[in-house]
Amino acid sequence: MSVPPTTRPPTTRPHPTRPQTTLLVTLTGRDRPGVTSRLFTGLSAHELTVLDVEQVVIRGHLVLGVLLACPQSPDLTAIHRAVTSIADDLGMNAEITLGSGEHTRQRGRLHVTVLDSPLTPGVIAAIAGRIAVSGANIDKIGRLAREPVTCIEFEVSGADPETLRTELARESVGLGADIAVQRGGLHRRAMRLVVMDVDSTLLQDEAIDLLADRAGRAAEVEALTNAAMRGEIDYAAALRQRVQLLAGLDAIVLSELTEKLRLTPGARTLVRTLKRLGYRCGVVSGGFTQITDWLTAELELDYSAANTLEIADGKLTGRITGELIDRPGKERMLRQFAAEAGVPLSQTVAVGDGANDLDMIAAAGLGIAFNARPVVRSAADASVSVPHLDVILYLLGISREDVEAADAADSALADPRC
Repeated sequence: MSVPPTTRPPTTRPHPTRPQTTLLVTLTGRDRPGVTSRLFTGLSAHELTVLDVEQVVIRGHLVLGVLLACPQSPDLTAIHRAVTSIADDLGMNAEITLGSGEHTRQRGRLHVTVLDSPLTPGVIAAIAGRIAVSGANIDKIGRLAREPVTCIEFEVSGADPETLRTELARESVGLGADIAVQRGGLHRRAMRLVVMDVDSTLLQDEAIDLLADRAGRAAEVEALTNAAMRGEIDYAAALRQRVQLLAGLDAIVLSELTEKLRLTPGARTLVRTLKRLGYRCGVVSGGFTQITDWLTAELELDYSAANTLEIADGKLTGRITGELIDRPGKERMLRQFAAEAGVPLSQTVAVGDGANDLDMIAAAGLGIAFNARPVVRSAADASVSVPHLDVILYLLGISREDVEAADAADSALADPRC
């Protein structure tokens, strides 16, 4: 027996040379299950084509907007009656606006990410005003996190990335908020390797300062460290001078040190979430392998590179062995990690705080200054000035809610009662 082919009613498509008539249907009110289904079921009885849909819920209040294409002479009375009937039944408000043509989203879409605690209306007003002055349009605003900092993201079209980044960077100084401007679309979603500095980035401490304290040379080492981080003296020369000051220190101090080192708040969350999403994670440090080896095991990192302190007869000799990891060395290792991971540099993220991080920050697809010196902030693509390392996730478009949901799911799977 032959089975007749499945048929569907023909769809009338707009004539290519005629302006397209559009309807914007907006429902607002208390959110509840089934609102979206009810609205589209009602609209399906009419000759309409869906062009765009946006829905947002804020503290239980729903805003649902649907842009529809319709025939040149739509039965507005019937459509209005159907929509208002649904809205009345749901206890919501409905609005229908007739227009001509579909708003075409401009090319060159950007993400403007704002971090602050607390985030005030004045900050949002200043940023929105600056975007408007640049001639760009805000297409969408959404929240990525409300703790430990508030993070709001604007989707912007029609702006020149470099111009807007420069203007908002200048604005951020007066506002006291962190503002990052990135290209949207596949560029941000393609990031696949994150490489971080260690001292004062992944760790709250400067390991060499702690060693110097045990050697009784803290003041001398600190002075050299600060000068090097500010870019006032050559980092490689400063490093060798600082290490020389550690000569004679008992090597057992290195293993004792790892018990005192403090991870930066959010470090575990950052690495855990990135690895869950398939990122590769690494560290490159002007510090020492005796510290990065511990970090690599502690956080299950994929890559690490640092300097190695020479030890003889159970004591530090005051020298470094092997290849020196200085400012050029950090960039070199970023490139090496990317090659090993099979990831182009455009898909890498570099995070650091000092002048010796500048080359790798410049080479990466996204360079992030973390609680950094002014010279580093001005050179980076984005700057973070809050003491929580996991806010870097927000710059990658990963929300706090997504992180917490994934952590909860993993905990449930690990629970022997499940």
